[in-house]
Amino acid sequence: QVHMVESGGGLVQAGGSLRLSCAASGRTFSSRTMGWFRQAPGKERDFVATINWSGSSTEYTDSVKGRFTISRDNAKNTVYLQMNSLKPEDTAVYYCAVRRLGVFGSSPGQYDYWGQGTQVTVSS
Repeated sequence: QVHMVESGGGLVQAGGSLRLSCAASGRTFSSRTMGWFRQAPGKERDFVATINWSGSSTEYTDSVKGRFTISRDNAKNTVYLQMNSLKPEDTAVYYCAVRRLGVFGSSPGQYDYWGQGTQVTVSS
């Protein structure tokens, strides 16, 4: 079983930055693909970014490319999402997730364990 806890969310003005963290328990963290998703009120959970087990490869949804950076520290069992140049449309609850098998993946159904989420609100 893997347990994750997100942190770092909050209220920020448009153009500002936030850094989300996701601390995971379990010995298998370092060998798993990790992902970040977000869900705005009344909308589906959408893919944001994913990173392979070593951190050598990443993928992003088009709307965050050049603004967000996903990274991980396997020694700390933690994955990060650095968010710069934030826009009001980035407002959502952000979730981290672990995929037990496979590499990358942009569908929530491909991930097996989820954190409880952290709220990010960007004011205009």
